Amino acid sequence: MAGPCSIGIIGLGIMGRRLLGIARQHPAFRPGFLWDPAETARAQSQALAPEAAIAASAAAVIAAADLVYLACPPVPRKDYALQAAEAGKPVFLEKPLGIDIAASQDLIERLAASGVPAAVNFTQAASPALAEIQRALAAGELGEPAGIDILVAYGAWPRSWQAEADWLRFRDEGGFTREVISHFLFLSARLLGPLRPVWARPSFPAPELAESHLLARLEGPGGVPVSVLGSVGGLQPDRQEVTVKGSRRSYRITDFYSLEVSDGGAYRPARVPQGDPREEALNAQLSELAKCVAGQPHALATPAEAFAVQTWIEALLAGVT
Repeated sequence: MAGPCSIGIIGLGIMGRRLLGIARQHPAFRPGFLWDPAETARAQSQALAPEAAIAASAAAVIAAADLVYLACPPVPRKDYALQAAEAGKPVFLEKPLGIDIAASQDLIERLAASGVPAAVNFTQAASPALAEIQRALAAGELGEPAGIDILVAYGAWPRSWQAEADWLRFRDEGGFTREVISHFLFLSARLLGPLRPVWARPSFPAPELAESHLLARLEGPGGVPVSVLGSVGGLQPDRQEVTVKGSRRSYRITDFYSLEVSDGGAYRPARVPQGDPREEALNAQLSELAKCVAGQPHALATPAEAFAVQTWIEALLAGVT
């Protein structure tokens, strides 16, 4: 492909606009065609990237772009992904891959059969934080893995900056387990290997609403535990922590990107971000996406990896005894 890859974005909520802003700065990409059913989202995106074109429909984005990024809610994502694959267009999907196991199994099989490059946007995949923990694990600096603790706590769900994505508060497609804990189960599997849900108890404030609490335990190969605690409620700042514990040292990731290390004492910074840590991680994702589009080896989550995460997430939400 000569020149920057034209990226088409379907779904212009916070995630779609966030990637749009980074794509404008990345040499491998240029904003091409955008679509969202909401007029406000279209206007905000046009103001962010005046050089991009607002398409008449999702189908028009798929027809015109070199690469299709699907930042829409989970339910319509499968159809758009298959339309892109049928048109021979590489596809980059937001997570979760889906909410229906059979539908997602069909999706990954059909994507594989199409041969188009495809990846899923788990933001930890190319993050410097995960790369450093992987390096320490391979070098023996972590020691024997002793477990991974995942903790998320929010005063309200959805969070204030997610208010426009009202679907996140409903049980059918939303909830913090799908939106946030899925990232950290992906990270856990990259470090430990495939996970197995052992026990899970979710709590729902009303039948139609997303979970307000979750306690769960999964295990990796050899029985290494992955413990999950999630809660909503109370006046508090958002808290998102993943602690990777080893016999020689432990690492803690806070707010997705900040990495600290402990040898038994207080945690201390393990690395200094090169600029804004979120932009650093998103730029790394796009650099890996450029490799994916070119058919080269890359660090992004494969559809098969995303499907495995989906099966664990949906098991936790259904409850495991």
